[in-house]
Amino acid sequence: MSGKSLEDWIGRTQEVEDALQVEQARRLAATFDLDLTIEAGALLPPGWQWIYFNPVVSAHDLDVDGHPKRGGFLPPVPLPRRMWAAGEMTIDLPLRLGGSATRLSTIEGVTTKEGKSGPLVFVSVGHVYLQDGQACLRERQDIVYREAPTGGFVGRRKTDPRNADWQEACMADEVLLFRYSAVTFNAHRIHHDLAYVRDVEGYPGLVVHGPLMATQLAGFAGRSLGSPLKSFSFRAVQPLFVNEAYLLKGLRAEHGGQFWIESAEGHEIMMAKAEI
Repeated sequence: MSGKSLEDWIGRTQEVEDALQVEQARRLAATFDLDLTIEAGALLPPGWQWIYFNPVVSAHDLDVDGHPKRGGFLPPVPLPRRMWAAGEMTIDLPLRLGGSATRLSTIEGVTTKEGKSGPLVFVSVGHVYLQDGQACLRERQDIVYREAPTGGFVGRRKTDPRNADWQEACMADEVLLFRYSAVTFNAHRIHHDLAYVRDVEGYPGLVVHGPLMATQLAGFAGRSLGSPLKSFSFRAVQPLFVNEAYLLKGLRAEHGGQFWIESAEGHEIMMAKAEI
């Protein structure tokens, strides 16, 4: 890093422009098996912005895990494992399909902590999405970097049952994971390379994408509440694996609701809050 510390990346900015192509959104609707009218001028649902603005990285610029190599816009954290741990978004104006938009990104924080399994580095990235000169969507993304595993997967914690006002059954198979990786141009090997995921990451099976689940949960929240979302925040709690049945659940609250993903065996996978 030529004498630079990771904190030197705080304040670094990036601007990316992308066309919000109708066909790309149709591919995501097909991936989720949603019967939606997708046409120019339609409003982009929360979480669907993640199928756009993704870096087009040449094969020689990919790291061993399938992510782009470190040290560009994101700081070159030396820890090998990385995941999208949490995020939040505020929708001032929905983005519209068919036009172009700009994403302005800023590294807002880099924090080092000591966890039970070793050192952790959290990188917080803020995004502002603009269309037609207006700021439409504000977002924060929290990325966590960890040490390589030293043993096998130790399992997940079960949680006490919670009452829910709404619930919806789901299952993510290999085809869904492949199609979501394709539509987001995400080559991270934990989602498609079983040998890598078992031998290197130490998981028992392919891992379901965090943003895939967050997008499903945001859509479920909007349907349950019967109103467009003004804000949505989420936090990944435990991993979910391919071919596991799971439930999207929600509990009404003032101005919105609490939402979560729960495995069929009672593991809490993701927590979220939505406001309308």
